[in-house]
Amino acid sequence: MEHASHGPDPVRRHALRALLAAAGAGALPARLRAATPAPAPACPGPWREWQAFVARHVEQDGRVVDFANPDLRSTSESQSYGLFFALVDNDQLLFERILAWTRRHLSGGRADLNLPAWLWGRAGDGSWRVLDPNTAADGELWIAYALLEAGRLWNRPGFTAAGRQVLALMRKAEVVDLPGFGTMLLPGNRGFAHGDSWTLNPCYLPLFAFRRFALADPKGPWAKLAERSVALLRRAAPNGFAPDWIRWNGRAFVTDPDKGPMGSYDAIRTYLWAGITHPADPLRKPLLEALSGPLRMLRAQGAFAEKVDVRNGVGIGTPPPGFAAALLPYLAAHGQGALVRAQATLVPASGAAADSLPYYDRCLVLFGKGWVDRRYRIAADGRLQPAWSTPCSAKR
Repeated sequence: MEHASHGPDPVRRHALRALLAAAGAGALPARLRAATPAPAPACPGPWREWQAFVARHVEQDGRVVDFANPDLRSTSESQSYGLFFALVDNDQLLFERILAWTRRHLSGGRADLNLPAWLWGRAGDGSWRVLDPNTAADGELWIAYALLEAGRLWNRPGFTAAGRQVLALMRKAEVVDLPGFGTMLLPGNRGFAHGDSWTLNPCYLPLFAFRRFALADPKGPWAKLAERSVALLRRAAPNGFAPDWIRWNGRAFVTDPDKGPMGSYDAIRTYLWAGITHPADPLRKPLLEALSGPLRMLRAQGAFAEKVDVRNGVGIGTPPPGFAAALLPYLAAHGQGALVRAQATLVPASGAAADSLPYYDRCLVLFGKGWVDRRYRIAADGRLQPAWSTPCSAKR
């Protein structure tokens, strides 16, 4: 590899960075260029939030731990997020450790045959094991996405093949055709189909991931799922607020009787995924229009809520700092620079407040603030664009 001293001199590097920033701004619609805060440096420095997350939540063997529960759990979600962030940080060794733990403990050592169990931790008898063998489509989706992109970005064909294996298993176990609606991804392989109705989770349906999967598996259901995911939100969020859970009864989306009408800790990710979707995706505009609730609430009240009754748009409770971080890309996508800056002040950057954030808040910060800091972008076809894969990579 060429040493950094062989690259452009500092003046030329500064000029190149300015040109890249200008080119990136030119690719955005004028209304976003005018309202979005000035971009962070094109080549961000060390990812302090991720380093702190690894120190607290990632064990040496690759297990990602959520300490908020007494079972000291790890989930397919936590492992999948660990894979994604390790990829964004260009850390192949950590990626491999997290993947190895996931395969060994959640997939029974046969990731080619088994989707990962969603929950692992300390059982009541003190043993450490799978606590619930059911699957969780959001964790599998992010594992597949991370594997496909790791294979492409790191030129690791084995990862690409493994990502396609996960997609094949998901197609078999969790993709269904809902009568009267069409292709949909169930939240897991058991417990979500009720004979004549189906429970769904909107935050398990990131549009850009389905775009990427359609590239890897063009004969699969992913292009249809991209379209159906937006159609779901346009019908399931009549007041612009995503529900945590929703039920399809064969004719309409109705409140899930077991989960209730609230949008909260799950729904916040629906806004996050919409925000990081590329502006050139033709479904991004209708997606953002369907999710107008948080923007209206912030404009009217100056604050978001921990829980929102999606039937009437009434919110209660003070949201945790992670919610503010998750809303940053969403507000930027709406061209709301002032609201982006206001929400950013609610996200602790360092010190005791940042160190005390629990697992989930830290994940939302890594996704939301990481995007604002330009550590990654998602292309229109769903491909990941980490900062290190840009001209920054010549300087690392």
